[in-house]
Amino acid sequence: MATWRRLQLKVPTARGLFTPRRVTRHTWLCGHGRRSLSTGTPLHQSDFFKDLESQFVAMRKKAAEALPGSDWSPFEKNPSLPPERADIVIVGGGVVGWSIAYWLKKKEKVRGGVRVLVVEKDPTYSRCSTVLSAGGIRQQFSLPENIHLSLASAHFMRNINEHLSVLDEDPVDLQFNHAGYLFLAHEKVAHIMEENYRTQRYAGAKVSLLSATQLKEKFPWINTDGVVLASYGLENEGWFDPWTLLSAFRKKAISMGVYQCFGEVTGFRYSTNIMTTVDGDHVDFKRINHVNVRMPNSLEYQPVECALVVNAAGAYSGKLAEMMGIGFGHKDTIAGIPFPVEPRKRYIYVVHCPEGPGLDTPFLIDYSGVYLRREGLGGNYIAGTSPEEEEEPDTSNLEVDHQFFQEKIWPHLANRVPAFESLKVTGAWAGFYDYNTLDQNAIIGMHPLVHNMYFATGFSGHGLQHSPAVGQAVAELILDGNFKTLDLSAFSFRRILAQEPILEKNIV
Repeated sequence: MATWRRLQLKVPTARGLFTPRRVTRHTWLCGHGRRSLSTGTPLHQSDFFKDLESQFVAMRKKAAEALPGSDWSPFEKNPSLPPERADIVIVGGGVVGWSIAYWLKKKEKVRGGVRVLVVEKDPTYSRCSTVLSAGGIRQQFSLPENIHLSLASAHFMRNINEHLSVLDEDPVDLQFNHAGYLFLAHEKVAHIMEENYRTQRYAGAKVSLLSATQLKEKFPWINTDGVVLASYGLENEGWFDPWTLLSAFRKKAISMGVYQCFGEVTGFRYSTNIMTTVDGDHVDFKRINHVNVRMPNSLEYQPVECALVVNAAGAYSGKLAEMMGIGFGHKDTIAGIPFPVEPRKRYIYVVHCPEGPGLDTPFLIDYSGVYLRREGLGGNYIAGTSPEEEEEPDTSNLEVDHQFFQEKIWPHLANRVPAFESLKVTGAWAGFYDYNTLDQNAIIGMHPLVHNMYFATGFSGHGLQHSPAVGQAVAELILDGNFKTLDLSAFSFRRILAQEPILEKNIV
């Protein structure tokens, strides 16, 4: 709290923040009034573009008459360009971004009342964190907010075709495997597992605690040496196909009128209100007017006029925040607090073990941090673990370190499941976490110094499983002004500014 008080002294909030004597306004890269091409009379920007478009239509018609049978036009538009205007621009076409887009259209009062654009820089989705994840969903968290997010998202997925079905399209099949999560605890952390269990049960999650003896009876293929307690999810836990969920949100949102564009956001045009505090310090309040979108493999770009922006760029959301100057102000001020989300690379290995456990295999989380789950049939599994802080791998690429499996995963895997003493690594891939360095929890809400940029990022590995409920929450925050279904105010920027983390004890 000491840090928060210092910030309040430096930049007071709420009532009495500013003196009315010195208020200036600066506008960056904003358009000026235009005049009619024919009369020179004042003309609104929208009228200007309508007049210009009508002239282009006439020229195209003349070109078509001059070249009958030809589709050639000297003014053909690039079909991949985004629209010139949108009410809401969502930066990030992963599952969180498309979920937000879906819920915004779901909540609009009139068809077409909210013009939504989703911008994704990777048209192949080959580097998208959504599709490179392990695809798990669990209620076994320590924070009630995360538990409720998982419960709501699981309910959405169980009834997914009531939400995301599209006319003349096949029903959505997430390939949901309800095998549950199984967490193992040694003696020193067993009390934490018991605390988490009580929190989960109180929130409505169906979980059970197993002694070492009960664990061995239920899963005889597990070596229980060192295990004193286990927590097993009985309902709404397991894994599913991430690409199917992403595609379902995307198809449904597009069918509802959402625009999509493959391009990279390279900057913003914004206006700045420079306010003066009672102490004489200047504070910049920014408002985004345009989003600059550059086309893939091209220098061509399109400025998109918008009312607000949603930063759902995942591992790259920090770069987007830096474009607005977040974290570059004076030290010990709100503007100087850096945005705490950065990419962290995680490896996933595919192994083949013919003698491995069967269809009842849960998503196993050993107390060493190593995890394992079945991948289809035929003795195939995926495994991984998070590295130590000082061993974080290079994030400039998605190359896989195969030695990491040999040294950090296989020994723990073979110890916990003896059948894995004999296995073969048949594949591997890497993906990025949008890692919140403060507390590994989501950041949801608007930045206090950028009036129309909302954030939905920093999930640190559980964005996929929480995406249905997060999309609804963000849409409520934008259109209703506050949370309606789930109260996620604990994930706001306040804790970032105060540097007061809310730690999640069950991070995988």
